[in-house]
Amino acid sequence: MQTILGAGGQIADELTRELYRNYTHDIRLVSRHPHKVHDTDQLVSADLMDAEATDKAVEGSEIAYLTVGLPANSAMWEEKFPTIMANAIAACEKHGTKLVFFDNTYMYPRTAEIQTEDMRFEPVGRKASVRAQLATMLLDEMNADRIDAVICRAPEFYGPGKTQSVTNSMVLGRIAQHKRPFVPISAHAKRTLVWTPDASHAMALIGNTPDAYGQTWHLPVDHARLNYRQMIEIASEVTGRSIGYTTVPRWAFGIGGRMNPTVKEIEELLPRYRQDNIFDSSKFQTRFPDFPITTYREGITQLLSHKAEQ
Repeated sequence: MQTILGAGGQIADELTRELYRNYTHDIRLVSRHPHKVHDTDQLVSADLMDAEATDKAVEGSEIAYLTVGLPANSAMWEEKFPTIMANAIAACEKHGTKLVFFDNTYMYPRTAEIQTEDMRFEPVGRKASVRAQLATMLLDEMNADRIDAVICRAPEFYGPGKTQSVTNSMVLGRIAQHKRPFVPISAHAKRTLVWTPDASHAMALIGNTPDAYGQTWHLPVDHARLNYRQMIEIASEVTGRSIGYTTVPRWAFGIGGRMNPTVKEIEELLPRYRQDNIFDSSKFQTRFPDFPITTYREGITQLLSHKAEQ
């Protein structure tokens, strides 16, 4: 049995498909209101804030994937994420279940340094502090040999379906809707994005590779990093349209944040868009050299083609 804690999001759904394709049909999907991806999926309705419910959801599982996503709400993150992590760790330790944690990079420094798996944590802001706390909680358990776990870390998403990110909502999604894209802060800073199906497929591979445990892995990305101007140029070629863009400065987000709580929550992340973002996945690519990584051109083409068909 392989169990997904936090089923229903884009990462979890594609993870479910990949597990079914290549590893097992014995899959349990856990969330408040889970829905089947395959007819054979086992559904468990559970609140992962509840330790007992989490324990029952994990029981009997060989591997549990923690893929819970929460809205961009700092107070909610501070209230819920640490408890969810503590409950997942406790349940996995009790039942001898391996834990695969899907993580992000918010705790990394806001610099143009190359980000590798041993990058120091320098969280700035409430959401970054929560992410650092979660990773540290699990690392402490791993280092104490109390749990067999692995951290799979990803940069900003782009991709099909329900993928949510600044790039998808402000740039590529607007292009797909024949709207002018809004570029946050800088059109010339290089961005590292992960294609969401690649992230899910790689996480399934890591979770089913015994010697991958006890480590942190950066999920695979195209190292030919592009800036937003270059992404929009590819989109112009793909769509056959001349696409302009508007760069949105930091002060504009500040004004928008006074009226829109979602925009205010995004403000914490904006300093990361001022300079190059260099997320390195060489460790994964060395260990799994045959893993096919989606290029930015391939991903943008698929995304815009998919949107055009909807």
